[in-house]
Amino acid sequence: MDTGKVAKPDFSDLSALFINTTLTRSPAPSHTQLLIDLSAGIMAKQGVSVDQFRAVDHDIATGVYPDMREHGWPSDEWPELFPRVLAADILVIAGPIWLGDNSSQTKKIIERLYAHSGELNERGQWLYYGRAGGCLITGNEDGIKHCASNVLYSLQHIGYSIPPQADAGWIGEAGPGPSYGDELPDGSRAGLDNDFTNRNTTFLTWNLLHLAALLKRGGGFPAYGNQRREWDAGARFGFANPEYRS
Repeated sequence: MDTGKVAKPDFSDLSALFINTTLTRSPAPSHTQLLIDLSAGIMAKQGVSVDQFRAVDHDIATGVYPDMREHGWPSDEWPELFPRVLAADILVIAGPIWLGDNSSQTKKIIERLYAHSGELNERGQWLYYGRAGGCLITGNEDGIKHCASNVLYSLQHIGYSIPPQADAGWIGEAGPGPSYGDELPDGSRAGLDNDFTNRNTTFLTWNLLHLAALLKRGGGFPAYGNQRREWDAGARFGFANPEYRS
C-alpha cells in the first residue's frame, strides 16, 4: 500500500461556519473559542471562507420552528442567522460540557437546525444534503464522546454528511481544575500542547475539508433513492415509488 505524500488539495472554493455554543457572552474569553481557533485557523490557511458566531450573543428563541415569532415569541434572531448556515459547506458545532452533557445553547442550536429539516433543496432532497458536519467539545470533566455522539447523530439525522473522526475535544482531570487554555502556575496554558487534542482537531478539520470538497465538486450528495417528491409520487397509487425498491 502506498502511504507516500500526495499533492496538497485546493479548498479555496469552500466555506465553513463555526457556531460556538459556550454559555459565555462576548467579549469575555471562551475556552471553546480557543479550540475553534485551532480548527478555523487551519481552514483559513487553506483559503476557506470561515464564518463564526456565539449563539449566546444573539436573541435566539427556543423552539422547533423556523421563525418563533410566528409562535408566540416577541423576538427571534434565528431567521437572520440561518442564511449563514445555508451559505456554509461545512458546519462545526463547538461547545462545552456541563453536568456531563452538551450545553443548553448546543441543544437550542440543534433544535433550530431541526426546525428546517422538513425543507427541501433544489434537487428534492432534505435541505442539508451535500454539507459536511462535525463538532468540537471542551470541558474539565469526562464526556467528550457522549456529547459528540449526540451532536453528530443529530447532524446526520437532519441530512449532514459526517466524515471519519468528525469530533475532537479536550478535558482536564476529573473534578475542579483548569479548563482549556487556562493559565497554569508555571505560566503554561492548559491543554494547548496536548498532542491527542491537537492531532484529533487537525484530522477532524482536514476530513471535513475533504468530504465537503467531494460533495461540492461532485454536485452534492447523489440524488437517487432519497428524493421526497419521488417518494410522494408513488403515494398516489397507495405505495411509495416502487422504483426505489427494485
